[in-house]
Amino acid sequence: MPMVCLSDFEDYAKQYLPKTTWDFFAAGADECCTREDNILAYKRIRFRPRMLRDMSVIDTKTTLLGTEISFPVGIAPTGFHQLAWPDGEKSTARAAAAMNTCYITSTYSTCAVEEIAAAAPRGFRWFQLYIHRNRALTEQLVQRVEALGFQGLVLTADLPYTGKRRADIHNNFQLPPHMKVKNFEGNFEENICTEYGLPPNFIDPSINWNDIYWLKSLTRLPIIVKGILTKEDADLAVRHGVQGIIVSNHGGRQLDGGPATIDALVEVVDMVQDKMEVYLDGGIRTGSDVLKALALGAKCVFIGRPVLWGLTYKGEEGLREVLQILYDELRLSMALAGCHNVTEIGRHLVQFSKL
Repeated sequence: MPMVCLSDFEDYAKQYLPKTTWDFFAAGADECCTREDNILAYKRIRFRPRMLRDMSVIDTKTTLLGTEISFPVGIAPTGFHQLAWPDGEKSTARAAAAMNTCYITSTYSTCAVEEIAAAAPRGFRWFQLYIHRNRALTEQLVQRVEALGFQGLVLTADLPYTGKRRADIHNNFQLPPHMKVKNFEGNFEENICTEYGLPPNFIDPSINWNDIYWLKSLTRLPIIVKGILTKEDADLAVRHGVQGIIVSNHGGRQLDGGPATIDALVEVVDMVQDKMEVYLDGGIRTGSDVLKALALGAKCVFIGRPVLWGLTYKGEEGLREVLQILYDELRLSMALAGCHNVTEIGRHLVQFSKL
């Protein structure tokens, strides 16, 4: 049976992955309200399409901080890709490069950043960073990724502690013994490691806005802050001179009861205006979802769980299929809504329904 839409890949992954792995990928925090609302919120938005506009030529290209990508869908940072496919993040990097889009590599990758860079030498990559209690480790990692040609640093701001993911606790989720968080291999005694093969309480809960200045002292890379959901924090991001914001609630895996990202987007965009680029992740499942996010002010969206489903299906080839489906659906949605290119997409295109 052909894979027609992203939910086909989801169904496949649910059927073929071990239950503990599926639960880890699918998990949301607590009652999963935010995870579910990330998807449902798109159904409350309706298009106002325009007709008879000669849609014989459609251009989906855009830029991220000046780098051109083929369409405004990138790959969000998710960990442990070898759970989905043996080649793990190397396959992810190759698929992103083949589709000419941005791949945000996770700190918690099961391939080292050197392997990922070698797998797709000309790929466009940013690196997602957790700041760890041992600041020297973080410093070394930032220097490694800059030397390898990563083009941006994405600081995750919403994880001073890991959210309560009930399924993982029920399953006592652990990485299989042959898998490692490769970027820290050899840094710790194995007998002290617990969570994901890392020492307990590894991430520094004291991180704050002043750490932006510390990061700037380490690197020339642009800094993007991921996890912003309010205009107040968007204003602080502007004041601290970061180059971009990803409106994100960590796929509903952190604070349950927060807003869907598409609902949080408008106030962030209104606060930032043109001072920096604003992106979004969470709940993107169709090309029309992408179009709605762009209409409400996102420069680009990033997908998380669908990447893992595509890898589960056929590795690099499966992920390329997922990206191609989103590309085709976005192009079709733009044509049917009367948008020739991404610069014509704006708030005039959507309205909120009374669902």
